[in-house]
Amino acid sequence: MEQLSFQDAQQMAEALRVELNQYAVEYYVNDQPSVEDYVYDKKYQKLVELETEFPDLITSDSPTQRVGGKVLEGFEKVVHDTPLYSLNDVFNKEELFAFDERVKKAVGKAVSYCCELKIDGLSISLKYQEGLFVQGATRGDGSVGENITENLKTVKSIPLRLSEPLSIEVRGECYMPKSSFVKLNEQREENGKEVFANPRNAAAGSLRQLDSKITAHRNLSTFLYTLADFGPLEATTQDQTLDELSRLGFRTNQEWKLCNTIDEVWEYIESFHEKRSQLPYEIDGIVVKVNDFSLQDQLGFTVKAPRWAAAYKFPPEEAETVIEDIEWTVGRTGVITPTAIMTPVRVAGTTVSRASLHNNDYIEKKDIRLKDSVLIYKAGDIIPEVAQVILEKRPNDSEPYQAPTHCPICGSELVHLDEEVALRCINPKCPAQIKEGLNHFVSRNAMNIDGLGPRVLAQMYDKHLVGDVADLYALEKEQLLTLEKIKDKSAENILQAIAASRDNSVERLIFGLGIRHVGSKAAKILAEHFGSLEGLSQATKDEIVALNTMGETIADSVVTYFENEEVHELMRELAERGVNLIYKGLRTNQLDEVESPFKEKTVVLTGKLRQYTREDAKEKIENLGGKVTGSVSKKTDIVVAGEDAGSKLTKAQGLGIEIWDETQMIQAIEDSNAEGS
Repeated sequence: MEQLSFQDAQQMAEALRVELNQYAVEYYVNDQPSVEDYVYDKKYQKLVELETEFPDLITSDSPTQRVGGKVLEGFEKVVHDTPLYSLNDVFNKEELFAFDERVKKAVGKAVSYCCELKIDGLSISLKYQEGLFVQGATRGDGSVGENITENLKTVKSIPLRLSEPLSIEVRGECYMPKSSFVKLNEQREENGKEVFANPRNAAAGSLRQLDSKITAHRNLSTFLYTLADFGPLEATTQDQTLDELSRLGFRTNQEWKLCNTIDEVWEYIESFHEKRSQLPYEIDGIVVKVNDFSLQDQLGFTVKAPRWAAAYKFPPEEAETVIEDIEWTVGRTGVITPTAIMTPVRVAGTTVSRASLHNNDYIEKKDIRLKDSVLIYKAGDIIPEVAQVILEKRPNDSEPYQAPTHCPICGSELVHLDEEVALRCINPKCPAQIKEGLNHFVSRNAMNIDGLGPRVLAQMYDKHLVGDVADLYALEKEQLLTLEKIKDKSAENILQAIAASRDNSVERLIFGLGIRHVGSKAAKILAEHFGSLEGLSQATKDEIVALNTMGETIADSVVTYFENEEVHELMRELAERGVNLIYKGLRTNQLDEVESPFKEKTVVLTGKLRQYTREDAKEKIENLGGKVTGSVSKKTDIVVAGEDAGSKLTKAQGLGIEIWDETQMIQAIEDSNAEGS
């Protein structure tokens, strides 16, 4: 970094903070980013460098303070200046209409209602002084909550500084998106940990972590919906309040509706009862509020709840079925997972015949037995789960379920590792683990080898054609032709896909090797920093922990993995068979030097591409400074249309977006790479 005076650095840091905080609002609040990811990353890194050289420049609203890292000794109690009241629940149309009658009788006229989705998360209260976020707390019992400020600072949809220097207190819900919930539970299950029952529990558990770095990795979000202290704001209705919150930079749920009659309210409720499973977050009902604040004041409160609001609670979407069997499967890390095989039943819009039981502790806790009648539901509206056993229907000869003691595949004795709830097979030669490892290695985000599905790989392993991932690169056509349903053309395609994967940048290989806790994003960060698989294999724990977003868990896992001599033998085999072990992507500090028509452009790929797979094209465009998205909008700069392009091409033509064919895209990639070489 060039030599800067403290004053120059201060001005530069302040400008970067303003820019980065604005980018964060556009990305996490408005879902309308104005710059590409690498632009944000470059400015963020510049701010990190400034704050490292001049530590006195660090402020509480700096984006660098979101990553967490503070280990809290416990949570202080916070007395709420204004209580966080609970809401009276209503469970059917009759109770809802009775609520409306009480309101009309009390105020002497019909009223308008502001209807909002009831987000299933954790209630939070946020205080700002002169526009700066100073305190965040849980609801607690409504009067006293817990100070979770440091954890809430890691939630990127919460502004650390408002667009105006206001002193206000806002309230809302912190939640975990369904996709994050599924991913978190998959990771916990793979690592032998207890899973969360639903997104709400996952969000609550994440916010109450004593290590804020853990919270930072949980991908939480928020919807804010009211103010406890309006400060100078002059909103007089709930709908105005939602608009004001959005204007100040808070994320608000845009599905709210102003209803002039209780019949309109009921129509709104019915519409979301039907489409709740399609939302990317979980809701458990609809909140109905008298819109006018003067009428709210007139109606007042009971001891526990406002008289001007009600929460319509959706009935749980459950179905009754019977546990016919419990099937155990072995994952690539050796964790064995039970799955309930059930009499098929329809729940939340789909027919379900299998439900995850996660681990044996889960089975014991719920006392699930064979032939039990059970109620099932979909956790996060996605994953079938057993809610409870219907004990009155349990057969008289029922006996507690006995968990397996040996691996169902290789017969090795199962173990409970320290602090794990999972049963685990620790035989490194277990065929199931090897097969799952092969499936992971060829998957789209790893080496991306088309044509090698689970059935083909299983045949290869069973016929002793492959024993590890390196063997894939020694396969010959005659061997492939011995497999069921593999003919001449498909064998050639598989060999071409394997050959193409040799040239992947090394981050795909790192992810494909299946190092515990190392996802595709972490693999990219490690590859970029250390430059090669050899470089990563020699990295120390301290060197890995020093990288942004890398914690001790990942560092320990990487170091432990490369301590195994068999891993180094595998590296030698891969190198001998022509697999690239070097990082081929651009480093953050090289992006300024990129000259390509993709730089700072948003690109959409549609239709069938001939020369590249969709993933390969995406990777090459992003390495040249572009951003590839899945949908066409006014912010799209280029649409690359392959064969049989459909609605995306039509939409792009209607919006007047620049359209390329595959030949133009290939030429642009090749020209850009030639100029950069």
